[in-house]
Amino acid sequence: MVSTRRWGRLAGLAVAATGLVAVSFGPVSPQASAARQDAAPAAASAARSANPASAPAPSPAGTERASERSLRYGDAGRSWSTEIRSPGASYVKVHFASLKLAGDDRVTVASPDRREVHTYYADRDRGSDYTVHGDSGFAALSIDGDTAVVTLHATGARDAEPLARRGYGVRIDKHFRGFDAAERAARAPSTRSVCGTDARRDVACYQTSHPTEYARGNAVARQLLRGTGHCTAWRVGNTNRMLTNQHCMESAADLRASEFQFDYQCATCGGNNPGPGTKVSGQQLIKLSALSDLDYALFSVNSFESIQKYGTLYLDPRTPKAGERIYIPGHGDTTPKRLSLYEETQGGATCKIDVVSSGVNTGYRCDTSGGNSGSPVLAASSHKVIALHHLGGCPNWGTRISLVYDQIKADIDNTQRTPAPAA
Repeated sequence: MVSTRRWGRLAGLAVAATGLVAVSFGPVSPQASAARQDAAPAAASAARSANPASAPAPSPAGTERASERSLRYGDAGRSWSTEIRSPGASYVKVHFASLKLAGDDRVTVASPDRREVHTYYADRDRGSDYTVHGDSGFAALSIDGDTAVVTLHATGARDAEPLARRGYGVRIDKHFRGFDAAERAARAPSTRSVCGTDARRDVACYQTSHPTEYARGNAVARQLLRGTGHCTAWRVGNTNRMLTNQHCMESAADLRASEFQFDYQCATCGGNNPGPGTKVSGQQLIKLSALSDLDYALFSVNSFESIQKYGTLYLDPRTPKAGERIYIPGHGDTTPKRLSLYEETQGGATCKIDVVSSGVNTGYRCDTSGGNSGSPVLAASSHKVIALHHLGGCPNWGTRISLVYDQIKADIDNTQRTPAPAA
């Protein structure tokens, strides 16, 4: 499950990327504001060191529920089903305590309309990706919506009684369910790292007006950690590599318990009509830097071939420039992907670098919120990543990617490839 660390205030700095709230002090002079901006990351670092209870964590997304039930072979028919429903839930993720199947039989976990279908065999090396959670068994990839249909499929006639005596069949011991709309609203902090008016919009809103920014967002995925927490992650370079924050992935066990959903975004601007996208699980944890240092996790995923179509991002390992335009794609508030392009209103002042350097961070007033942890901060001049978002509080803060690059450059292929010309 999500870390049980409580979320506290960090010397007036909100970690909005992880659900912490900013403290409002009222109007201040430009000089005082600048001093506060410069001191904020250092204060946050000191607070984390002195008070681990206030450290950021994945944005809460759901809960774990016990759900003991079994699927056994029957004498009649070739398939047998059970339904796990949590009214209003945003997703259902089924955990199997055991899966013992005859021959080439399989189990599917599907949405009622079969828009999503995940398939599992006795041999876990076959079929869909899955996650493991530190106990026996495994969890299927999640199903968007409030209902998952679990079906045992036999490839031929089965003699039910002897199979039952030998323990064949499926046992489900629990499931994870995503918060419904009311629960999400109740858990949303009243003050977030939205610097004034929330100017974020669905990525689809910019498909025509900002086609490059829209396209770069395709490489960004929503992370579901241990069935109950959300962050943002993204592909980096030409090989099977992804980045997020270390506070979203503290260990190899966290990676094994994570799934990543690409293309989770609305089809139309403001449409609230996301598709299921493509979900994959974590494979190998390659390198970590602690929250108290650079706060990154570099890793690979399973089923890499299924996500290559979404493209990738490249790093721009340089010092950001004061006032340069930036943008941030991500899954703040665990919603379908949005882009932060403007600071206040559409067509108004664009997001920019406000604080070039404070400790390891660079600062900006692009809107973010819980779930944005791990989002890439891209320079509009190159459409490459110049920071890794991880703290909030207006200004919001990202680790300068030049520092991350120095540590991971031997582990990634950051050479941008020119697309082949159309035939």
